Amino acid sequence: MARVSDRCTRAQDLRPASRKLAPRFPKTSKLLRHSDFQRVYKQGRRHFAAHMTVFYLRREQGTGPRVGLTVGRVLGGAVQRNRIKRRLREAVRHNLASLALAVDVVINPKKSALVAEFTVLNDEVARAFQVIGENESRRA
Repeated sequence: MARVSDRCTRAQDLRPASRKLAPRFPKTSKLLRHSDFQRVYKQGRRHFAAHMTVFYLRREQGTGPRVGLTVGRVLGGAVQRNRIKRRLREAVRHNLASLALAVDVVINPKKSALVAEFTVLNDEVARAFQVIGENESRRA
C-alpha cells in the first residue's frame, strides 16, 4: 500500500514541467497596520478610476511597494466584499512587479467593482500603478 508521502510525490510528478510559476503577493508586499492605512489616507495622494480610488504615499525607507485593500460594508455583505477583495488581490498580484518604488498603496473599490469584468479591474490596477510610478519618480 502506498504511503501518503508517496502519493504527494506522484502528484508533483504529474504537473507539467513547462508550467511557469505565477508572481506571488507576499506578506512583505501587504499593508497591514491600521496606522499605515491612516497615514496613507491623510498624507497621501489620490488616483481616481471608474471602479476604484487608489491612495498612495511614498515611503522614506524600505524597498518595494506595499498594497492594502479597504472594502467597506456599503459594498454589500461579507460574500460580496470578499469576492471584491479576491479579485483585486489577483489584479494586484498580476501588476505588482511593474511598481518598483518604495510606496504604500491603498485601493478602495467602488460599488461598480462588483459587476466589473476582471480584465477591466486588472487594467485599472495596472494604470494606477503606472500613474503612481510616473508621479513619484517625478517628485523624487
